[in-house]
Amino acid sequence: MANHKSSIKRIRQTEKRKLANRYYAKTARNAVRKLRATTEKSAAAEMLPKVSAMLDKLAKRNVIHKNKAGNLKSKLAVYVNKLA
Repeated sequence: MANHKSSIKRIRQTEKRKLANRYYAKTARNAVRKLRATTEKSAAAEMLPKVSAMLDKLAKRNVIHKNKAGNLKSKLAVYVNKLA
């Protein structure tokens, strides 16, 4: 157990942030899955900017790496463009 007041507070803050980050990361993963499952081009094209914004926000907050966000966005854009 931590001995300093500041380290006890740090543990509380870290736990809080971890839960929030996990929630946002999971939400984004589900959105990516939902977009990949979509077979209709109009619906997928409508979802793409929202999902891209989610990924950008996660990368900005260092929940995921910026290159991972870029790779996901790129692959999703290719997927949406390939839909008939």
